[in-house]
Amino acid sequence: MNSDIRRVHHVIFLASVFCFWLATYSYVPIFSLYLESIPFSYGSIGIILGSYGVTQVLLRFPLGVLLDKLTTLRKHFYVGGFVVAIVSGFILLFSSSFFWILTGRLLAGVTAAMWVMATIMYAEYFQSNHTSKAMGLLQFSTVMPQFLSMLTAGLLVEWMGFALPFWSGIAAASVGLLLALSIKVVPSHIEKRQRLSIALIIRSTVTMRSLLPITLVSLFAHALLFISIFGFTPVYAGSHGIGEGAMVWIMTAFFVPHAAASIFIALINLPPKLEQLLMISSLMVTTITFLFLPLATGILSISLLHAIIGLTIGILLPLLLSQIASLPPASLKTSVMGFYQSVYAIGIFIGPYLAGFAAEQFGLKHVFTLAAIISFIALAIAVLTRLREGKRQSAEAASKNKKLNQL
Repeated sequence: MNSDIRRVHHVIFLASVFCFWLATYSYVPIFSLYLESIPFSYGSIGIILGSYGVTQVLLRFPLGVLLDKLTTLRKHFYVGGFVVAIVSGFILLFSSSFFWILTGRLLAGVTAAMWVMATIMYAEYFQSNHTSKAMGLLQFSTVMPQFLSMLTAGLLVEWMGFALPFWSGIAAASVGLLLALSIKVVPSHIEKRQRLSIALIIRSTVTMRSLLPITLVSLFAHALLFISIFGFTPVYAGSHGIGEGAMVWIMTAFFVPHAAASIFIALINLPPKLEQLLMISSLMVTTITFLFLPLATGILSISLLHAIIGLTIGILLPLLLSQIASLPPASLKTSVMGFYQSVYAIGIFIGPYLAGFAAEQFGLKHVFTLAAIISFIALAIAVLTRLREGKRQSAEAASKNKKLNQL
């Protein structure tokens, strides 16, 4: 842990992250129902929902490149994300036209794009060999507001109507804005170095070894989330007679182990080889679990299988984030994180799109068969990457021994 950072700085930063995601997710569980009530067509609803991922894909990498040139502006952009979230909330709350609601949701994607800055700034609170701890804490602070939103959004609508979840998001963004203004920024170690050109930053980022396979695994992992718990799990459960009130048990079964896994990763400082083996094991279990999900028809079996998926993906995501955060030199950290988050955001809208096609063509239960296939592809990438890395290390060791023998 950085010696200049006290516990209070961690609390303020993590509290701002909690508000960041609560502002983004407070209305998400009821958003499609809200759009349907206006009413919009399913096609229009799909465009609005997908726009959130599109802006993240478009913005995160360019922002990362820009802020490796302008490191002193990272906090400014993070603070600006809360301002945009407030504007987005008011637009969604008081508008009923397609154009303005689309604009509001696009702005929500702009806010989410500022996550690039948060991950890098918080990673700098820790020494480089404790990056997994930083990412575990961030993942926990991300999961809990998502879980809270899933539990409460429906109840808020029942009590006060559709407006209350949007007001909750605006309130969370306002509190988060004050917290973000108060966070401590660790001075960048590259301020005194010669700055790289933007072209060189982009070229150095996209050609970085191990970046693409880690990013692809994350893309598939996020697709799994938005196919299942953030996508078709409620629809599948409803098709088996599980009502909205009972749905809270499935959400709890998923998010409790999901959050617990993040805390586990934060508390245990794992060596790189063990991280890779844990990632591979998690993907293997995830693949098998998704294969069994079409056989689950009751709340107990669906909840149990989602608890396993929540645990395995909860282990996987902070480990991927840790590897990305520790991969680049200081001069490329924000660019690499921006590339990583831009690419995995593709999974946020491609996953549900493919799942909808699978549901229409083959039946609702085969949404999870598709998820198993996607998980297996991610597993294959992780295994091949591990084998390639092992061969590279063996070759380097052999070359080093050969040079020593020649001396």
